[in-house]
Amino acid sequence: MMPRTRLAVALILAMAFLFCLRSESWDPCVQVVPNISYQCMELNLYKIPDNIPTSTKILDLSFNHLNHLNSHSFSSFPELQMLDLSRCEIQMIEDDAYQGLNHLSTLILTGNPIESLAPGAFSGLSSLQKLVAVETNLASLEDFPIGHLKTLKELNVAHNLIHSFKFPEYFSNLPNLEHLDLSNNKIQNIYHEDLKVLRQMPLLNLSLDLSLNPLDFIEPGTFKEIKLNELTLRSNFNSTHVMKICIQGLAGLKINRLVLGEFKNERIVKSFDRSVLEGLCNLTFEQFRIAHFSEFPRSDTGLFNCLVNVSAISLLSLNVDSLEALPKDYRWQHLELTKCNFKQFPTLKLNSLKKFVFIGNKGMSTFTEFELPNLQFLDLKRNHLSFKGCCSHTNFGTTKLKHLDLSFNDVITMNSNFLGLEQLEHLDFQHSNLKQANDFSVFLSLRNLRYLDISYTNTRVVFHGIFVGLVSLQTLKMAGNSFQNNLLPDIFTELTNLTILDLSKCQLERVSQMAFHSLPKLQVLNMSHNKLLSLDTLPYKPLHSLQILDCSFNRIMESKEQELQHLPRSLALLNLTQNDFACVCEHQSFLQWVKDQRQLLVGAEQMMCTQPLDMRDMPVLSFRNATCQMNKTIISVSVLTILLVSAAGALVYKFYFHLMLLAGCKKYGRGESTYDAFVIYSSQDEDWVRNELVKNLEGGVPPFQLCLHYRDFIPGVAIAANIIQEGFHKSRKVIVVVSQHFIQSRWCIFEYEIAQTWQFLSSRAGIIFIVLQKLEKSLLRQQVELYRLLNRNTYLEWEDSVLGRHIFWRRLRKALLDGKPWRPEGTADADSRQQEATTST
Repeated sequence: MMPRTRLAVALILAMAFLFCLRSESWDPCVQVVPNISYQCMELNLYKIPDNIPTSTKILDLSFNHLNHLNSHSFSSFPELQMLDLSRCEIQMIEDDAYQGLNHLSTLILTGNPIESLAPGAFSGLSSLQKLVAVETNLASLEDFPIGHLKTLKELNVAHNLIHSFKFPEYFSNLPNLEHLDLSNNKIQNIYHEDLKVLRQMPLLNLSLDLSLNPLDFIEPGTFKEIKLNELTLRSNFNSTHVMKICIQGLAGLKINRLVLGEFKNERIVKSFDRSVLEGLCNLTFEQFRIAHFSEFPRSDTGLFNCLVNVSAISLLSLNVDSLEALPKDYRWQHLELTKCNFKQFPTLKLNSLKKFVFIGNKGMSTFTEFELPNLQFLDLKRNHLSFKGCCSHTNFGTTKLKHLDLSFNDVITMNSNFLGLEQLEHLDFQHSNLKQANDFSVFLSLRNLRYLDISYTNTRVVFHGIFVGLVSLQTLKMAGNSFQNNLLPDIFTELTNLTILDLSKCQLERVSQMAFHSLPKLQVLNMSHNKLLSLDTLPYKPLHSLQILDCSFNRIMESKEQELQHLPRSLALLNLTQNDFACVCEHQSFLQWVKDQRQLLVGAEQMMCTQPLDMRDMPVLSFRNATCQMNKTIISVSVLTILLVSAAGALVYKFYFHLMLLAGCKKYGRGESTYDAFVIYSSQDEDWVRNELVKNLEGGVPPFQLCLHYRDFIPGVAIAANIIQEGFHKSRKVIVVVSQHFIQSRWCIFEYEIAQTWQFLSSRAGIIFIVLQKLEKSLLRQQVELYRLLNRNTYLEWEDSVLGRHIFWRRLRKALLDGKPWRPEGTADADSRQQEATTST
């Protein structure tokens, strides 16, 4: 027992030891791009892997255990351009740790608890442009050894412990620095001396982010004559009073873009009044953005007195009910109002405004016309607006509009063909409900339009001239709509410059052969998520520039070999995934084509069979042509055998009743007949049979016993068996009542054919033909044998007159008496009764 216990303990210890080793060869890095990019994230590595190619340019080692970076730790990767060491528990970085990485442009050290950073830790990084040291326990910029990184453009030291805003002297050696992120540190006060370096060597393109620092004070004059590209102050102040003091401390600053406000989840200021922004009058700036103030003053245009001369203003997530008419002399060229909870559409009359963005303001529903004579760019998406009359220059007060976005709104009724908006180049209606867009050539005047999106607008294309006039259009998106009869017609005749066309989710089942004949420049065509049953490539033949064709998510089973030749030679990518491919020998040529065109087909490995059942969900590429190469001799013999068996079966089936009749003749041939005649007639003529034939023959003298199917056939026996056994075998004669209904009845013709066989087998002249009405020869010729018999044999014609009826019954009784057994009793007055019965009828 002991040896087994020791063995188990030894195995457990060995497995634990091997698990701790975590050999790179067992748990290799993910090869994103061969020899270029590798991801080694979360592999519990304790050292740099040694099985990665020296040609690697992008290396992700994040979330490992590289506690200590020694000198020349990455010397094996001289081509490295991006290195991610996020959250690797790095505590110490020695001198020359990155030595040899002359091409490294991005270094990420986020989330490492660095305790020791050698003075030469970043030496050798002669091409570094971006350094991210977020959450690295950095307490001061003074001790950060980056003064030699002259190529550095972006420095991110957010979420650290920095208390001082003072720029170190070495910043004078960073002439290319463009972005400095000091957000979420511990900076409270900013003094004049802190920006001494910037005055000595101004960084004209520097963007500075101080958000989430608990600012209390900015010394007046600190930013005087300082030039910055952008300054961001968000969620910095615990009151409007502090905010006002700090804004006044920015006096003299010359800046391109100023961003004030708070973050959505970091709102500190409880109230806001117009005096807060008065300090902005002492700044010189071009663009202003303010965001996420919950208690923003409403309907107070005085707020913008210090913003008269800015070129761009953006209001984001502010509770603004309305915006009163702004003075026309404002120099704003760009105005953005996003998610500001407007109750009514703002009335604007700004002569200088060129770009107006009004997004996500869902507190209203009606669009109000405005007057912006120089407006070129208008974005009104996601407002749930309704337009009763769209679109013309009177709606927007301008004739210079080039960009119009009305997407994600409510009902837009089209009753104008963009009169006065002929300069439009970009038009977007997606996910709005277009009305009357299919009634006339609504885009007729937009000869300069380059981009049109009418996706998911509930448009049903019936009018073929819907796109007339769009001679310059390059991109057309109309996904999620529908076409009459689910057929894509020839509606793109004038779109000769079109390069991108999206027809996905349009319920298309067929494509007209001429649908794309006028699109020689088309490069991208999306036909996915439709109901196409086959890959009919002929419509795509004229697309000489087509590079990408997406036919995924259809119902395509196959494509004929000759049709595949019509695919444009320029085609580089074809997507046929998620279709209903039938992997059967009948489609062998198409399945072989799929194998031969793997480079052309996107995701060829994901193309799955849906038929037959035994290959469902199997890759199309797994289909083997050998399964179709059966021995031709075996196939021929099998087919011949089947044909012979089928022919024999057909003959037996065809003459089955005739064989039954033959057997019956032998059985009943010498017996006495039960009936004088078996009557064959159409059910449509049953009234005549009952009221005339039965009444006169069975009630006459001598009486004749007739076999009638409705009366004499045995219940529970098959109709055909009753016809043969009760009708023919037990009857002396057969009466055939010929009429138009008779000729058109399959059962009547069947009974007649059996009667012929019966006559032949019994050697009797026992068929009596009665023609009820004159028949058209063209109708009678449909039954060739019957037509010949009536021409060769004497038949009775029913004539509904006194003389005609007398002759008819006399001749019929005479024919029935032929062969009837003689009975002496009662024959003396037979003739007189017969005469009497005939006369009475």
